[in-house]
Amino acid sequence: MATYEELGVSPHKTDVKAAILGVDSGLFPGAFCKAIPDVLANSPDHCFLLHADGAGTTSALAYIHFCRHRDPAIFEGIAQDALVMNLDDLACVGAFGPFVLSNTIGRNAKLIPREVLRAVVAGYENLAEKFRGYGIEILSCGGETADVGDLVRTIVVDSVLAVRMARKDFIDCSRVGCDQEIVGLASFGQATYESTYNSGIGSNGLTLLRHELLTERYREEFPETYAPDIGDLAYGGRFDIDDTLPGTPQTVGEALLSPTRTYAPILKEIVHAYRDSISAIFHNTGGGQTKCLNFGENIRFVKDNLFPPPPVFDFLERHTNLDKREMYRVFNMGHRVEIVGDPGIGSSIAKISERFGVEARVVGRTEPRERGASLVIKVAGETIEYERSSA
Repeated sequence: MATYEELGVSPHKTDVKAAILGVDSGLFPGAFCKAIPDVLANSPDHCFLLHADGAGTTSALAYIHFCRHRDPAIFEGIAQDALVMNLDDLACVGAFGPFVLSNTIGRNAKLIPREVLRAVVAGYENLAEKFRGYGIEILSCGGETADVGDLVRTIVVDSVLAVRMARKDFIDCSRVGCDQEIVGLASFGQATYESTYNSGIGSNGLTLLRHELLTERYREEFPETYAPDIGDLAYGGRFDIDDTLPGTPQTVGEALLSPTRTYAPILKEIVHAYRDSISAIFHNTGGGQTKCLNFGENIRFVKDNLFPPPPVFDFLERHTNLDKREMYRVFNMGHRVEIVGDPGIGSSIAKISERFGVEARVVGRTEPRERGASLVIKVAGETIEYERSSA
């Protein structure tokens, strides 16, 4: 079994955190997103946020799919991954627009043709139009497309979102409370604003997923999709992207390429209705179910009523050597957004979420502890414990 770190990736970005240690953390230190003073209108009542993220190595899998099927439309989902990883992080602090979008595409022009670029751009434009129907305005300022084959093996798709918001509306999850409910919003199924079934995978953990599941034939066929220095760790599984994923209407490739679900339309309604009862919202991307450990002090997160893992994660557990401890610290495992709020809020949040076709449930609670932060996950008869420093 290869760990995430052995594949050259860190779910908790230890080196990044060390590099930015001592850098100004903004108006709300320890919050989910950094906010700075309002540089646009100089209003003491507002703040400004600029957030950058991308589709990560999901684009390498999209490249394989494109080479196999020659359908560039698969890259519209990559644009969604890059946009949603920004949009939903910002929604966690209560920002719902209007947003200004810029995107960056770095490609190896010898491998990535213009129709792929056209699909990425169309993906952004189509999403902006769809979100507009839910009262979430995203205005595009264009971006940069660079042919950097010396640096990029296939394609990298990144984006930046900017937004201005009232400080009074900012949700500062560094102050997450004790003795509250943790409500999870499902990552799988089909939301009312999605056109197909979503496996729930989201755009994180794909490096580990690709190499643990996909056949070693890809090591020889697509050497441009992995770093040479991971050598024999690349593509150690036995499945083809066109194999059927049991329990779903998808192939393995389609499941792994399910566009990252946005929760922004749901969160906008929830925050509007229950802002005063919410102490934190977490977006369980990098770090999976251990994401919460980055926030709060003197608190223990207890998750003992999680969703049963959807088929894509059940498939991964059955066909790899990954243990539960590794899976829960890398993947969302069934819910990608958590809302921490007053006792009893769960049923009200669930009613709103389920109107959008997204299941919600109280997955756990917060408890006081003497120092720091810890997490207890109870699942399938196992108890898994994480400390902030060891997650």
